Amino acid sequence: MLTKVKSLGLKGIEGYKVDVETDVSNGLPHFEIVGLADTAIKEAKERVRSAIKNSAFEYPVKRITINLAPADIKKEGSIYDLAIAVSILACNEENEIKNEKDYIYIGELSFDGGVRKVKGVLPLMISARQLGYKKFIIPQENVTEASFIDGINVYPVSSLLQTIKFLKGEEKIEPIKVCKFEDIKLEKQNKGLDFANVKGQKMAKRALEIAAAGGHNLLMIGPPGSGKSMLAKCFPSILPDMTFDEALEVTKIHSIAGELDLKEGIVSARPFRSPHHTASTVSLTGGGNNSKPGEISLADNGVLFLDEFPEYSRHTIETLRQPLEDGIITVARSNATITYPANFTLIASMNPCPCGNYGSKDRECRCSAGQITKYLSKLSGPIMDRIDIHIEVDNVTYDQLNSDNKEESSCEIKKRVDRARKIQTERFKNDKNHCNAKMSVAQTKMYCKLDKTCDMLLRNAFEKLKLSARAHDRILKVARTIADLEGKQNIEASHIAEAISYRTMDRKYWQ
Repeated sequence: MLTKVKSLGLKGIEGYKVDVETDVSNGLPHFEIVGLADTAIKEAKERVRSAIKNSAFEYPVKRITINLAPADIKKEGSIYDLAIAVSILACNEENEIKNEKDYIYIGELSFDGGVRKVKGVLPLMISARQLGYKKFIIPQENVTEASFIDGINVYPVSSLLQTIKFLKGEEKIEPIKVCKFEDIKLEKQNKGLDFANVKGQKMAKRALEIAAAGGHNLLMIGPPGSGKSMLAKCFPSILPDMTFDEALEVTKIHSIAGELDLKEGIVSARPFRSPHHTASTVSLTGGGNNSKPGEISLADNGVLFLDEFPEYSRHTIETLRQPLEDGIITVARSNATITYPANFTLIASMNPCPCGNYGSKDRECRCSAGQITKYLSKLSGPIMDRIDIHIEVDNVTYDQLNSDNKEESSCEIKKRVDRARKIQTERFKNDKNHCNAKMSVAQTKMYCKLDKTCDMLLRNAFEKLKLSARAHDRILKVARTIADLEGKQNIEASHIAEAISYRTMDRKYWQ
C-alpha cells in the first residue's frame, strides 16, 4: 500500500515542501529511505521502528520504502521522524487513520514514542505559510516558537500515540493561541550595562550615541583599561527596540543555529555577539559541512563586538568586507550555496600597539616601529573605510573616577536615539532600509544635500585627508544622523565638521 504525507525541509533560512512517500509491500522485511537523505535521516528507521512498537502499534514486518521528494535536494536532520512514522501507520487500514494528508508533520521521535523538539521550526512554518499550508503538527517543546505566527493552525503533540489518536478523532487537541510580540518585548529591553556607570568618556559616549542613532559601524582605539569593552557592552542599552519583522528574522537564524530559548520562543532584544579573537573564519562567517549561520548572521539586526580587533587573523577580518557593505553573507560550498542575513552594527576596539601605550602621555611605549607597523597592518584600508566612526578613548583621571557627578543614563540617551530613528523610519518608509548607515548612493544624494559652506568644508577635508569615495559618502551619512539627533532638516557645517572628526584616526595611525 502507498501513502503520502507532507513535511518540510530547510535550506538556509527558507523552507520547502517535502513529500514523504511510503510504500509497504510484501517481501522480506526491509526498511530503506531514499531521496538524498543524510546519516541522521538514515538512522530514523531505528527510531521509527522502536517508537511504533513502544506506542503499542503493530510494526509491519514487510518491505518498507520511504522516498523523500524532491529527490534531488539533500535532506538533513531528524525532523522527518514523525512524518515517516505516520505514513507507515497510515498504510495499515486497520489503524483507521483519517485526514493524514491535511497536515504537515515536524518532529523527532524517541525510542519510547515521544516527540522531541527540533531546530528551525519558525522559518519552516513561515515558509510553509507562504506556500499556502495552514495545518501543522509539531513537538510540544516548540510551541512557544510557533505561537508568534498568525494565520495558521498549529497542533502540539508530545508523543506518537497522541498524534495517531488525534488523527483518528479519538483525542482533541486545541490549536495554539497566537502571542502578541508587543506583550513580551518590553520585558527584554535595556539589556547590558548602563552608561550611568561609566565615568567620563564624554566623546566616546557621544560617538556611540551617533552610531546607535544611525546604525553606523564604530572603532575605538585606546590604551588598556580605558573602558573600551565596558562602553561596548553599554551600547545595546541605547539601541532602538526591535520591530516584529526584525525579531522574526533574528529568531529564524537563532532557531536554525539551535540557540533559541524555547521558553521565550522569540528573540525580542537586539543580539549582542562577542566572539573571541581566536574564532575561526567559518565560525564568524558561517559554513561548515551543514552551511550553518556564523556569528555575523547571529548578530543580524544587532551588534557584533570584536574586542582586540587586530588580534583576529587578517583573513578573518577581511571576510567582513562584503557583509559590512551588503548586509548579507553568501556561504558557497560544494553541496550548497546559501545566503544568510548579516545586517549588523560593528563595534570594534583595539590598542594602538601591542603594549598598548603608543601615543600615551603617561606611559612609555616599549614596541619597536616594526612591531607597531605589523600590528596595525592587520587592519587594511578597505576595512577602515567601511567603519564610519573612529574615536580615541583615553584613560580616565582619578578625579573622574571618584567624582560624585551623576552620568547620563542609557534611558536618557535612548530617548534621543529613538527620536532620530523615528525620523529615519519616516524618511525611508517606502524603502527597505530603515537607518542612515544603509542609504544607497542615490538616497545619499537625495537626503544629504549640502549648502556652499558645508560643501567647501567637505571638499577641503576630502583633499587634505585624501579620502576615498566611500569615506566621503560615509561622512555624509554620519552628518545626516547628527542632524537627525538635533532635529534639523538640513545638514549644517557643524554636523559636517563633527562627522569629519570621526575619520581622522586612520590617517594618524595608518599613514
